[in-house]
Amino acid sequence: MFPRSSIFPMLLCLVLLAACSNPSPPPCTDALGCVDISPDAPVKLGVIQSLSGETAVLGLEQVRGLELALDRRGNSLLGHAVELLMEDTGCAAEGGANAALKIVADPQIVAIFGTTCSSDAATAAAIMAPSGLVMISGNNSASYLTSRRGRKAPKWQPGYFRTAPNEEAAGPAAARHAFDMGLRKAALVNDGEIYTKGLTSGFQEEFERLGGRIVLDAAITSTDPNMGPVLTAVRNSGAELIFFPLFQPDGNNLLLQARSTVGFEKMVFMSDGALIEASFLDAVGKAATGMYFVGPTPPPATPEGERLAAEYQARYSASAPTMYYLSAFDAADILLNAMEKAARPLPDGTLRIGRQALREAMYATHGFEGVSGPMTCDEFGDCAAQSFDVLRLDDPKLGIEGLKRNVVFTFAPAS
Repeated sequence: MFPRSSIFPMLLCLVLLAACSNPSPPPCTDALGCVDISPDAPVKLGVIQSLSGETAVLGLEQVRGLELALDRRGNSLLGHAVELLMEDTGCAAEGGANAALKIVADPQIVAIFGTTCSSDAATAAAIMAPSGLVMISGNNSASYLTSRRGRKAPKWQPGYFRTAPNEEAAGPAAARHAFDMGLRKAALVNDGEIYTKGLTSGFQEEFERLGGRIVLDAAITSTDPNMGPVLTAVRNSGAELIFFPLFQPDGNNLLLQARSTVGFEKMVFMSDGALIEASFLDAVGKAATGMYFVGPTPPPATPEGERLAAEYQARYSASAPTMYYLSAFDAADILLNAMEKAARPLPDGTLRIGRQALREAMYATHGFEGVSGPMTCDEFGDCAAQSFDVLRLDDPKLGIEGLKRNVVFTFAPAS
């Protein structure tokens, strides 16, 4: 039996002992704040992709690239399970904003993997940046998101990165080949979004620099399937070529309606990578014969690429419909590597990731050997080198692989 007078000192000692054995975590000193992940909690990633509509196949490829990268790590990071919080943008600017608002509302989200389309990337990044997160995409390519002519682009945001090449050179690649074919009058058709407008403006600048003339610069409403008015304008302009970097179904509608319209028998049709897809060829069939496409130069065959293709086949029981899962895998790998570098364990077993530290680790990515090519992230968030091929479809029966093999022109500005 302890004397009553000794009970209080004993209790005080016990309280002090408990406090010493369970110290409070040190304060966060990161300029943008910290994410503290308790020992039994998952690492949370926001995933913002286009998972519905015609671009869903591209969004799914992004998700699968991320999943394959996580598979390589046993779906864990520094001893924590990884939890994905998915949001669908529908490849729309409003969808990107709404998805980003939902993601940043959770203070435990460490980073964002997305988006699929450039239009929703611009709105999502504008919400991501002031929230202190990072966001990386394996599919966005509009020059307006990062840089143009070596300078900050209008929609640039700090903390935004991508492993798809900046398409600043895609329009010029298309223009150079068109001019080399002897064409001097071109019509341009975009859908009013930053991705397609960036491509047509790049085409125009290079085509006019070479001595060609833009006889029509038009925009369609993507919700309207009737291409009659714009096709009439193209025909009346006297264009020899129409450059229409549109997504499905707009690209399908324009091509099919043009093929059945008088006055387009000798027209040269050229689009971009959004239509270098099996579903487009299946939808339009022989109407695409003779059509040109400009898209990123695919990575060379390597043992690592073949290994990843086998992993894709094993996990999803199908071959990849596009090559974009490769750049998605690289984007995920860069992000996960940076998270590992930025993370710090605390004495109580908590994992702390500073948001500014994570951004700095991302910007420090240099000489990363990705399956889609070497990666070095510059000050604007571009990590991949620019190289674009112009393809011509000679035989629809050979499918998408036949198209990819028929390279008629390559443009790599850095070389």
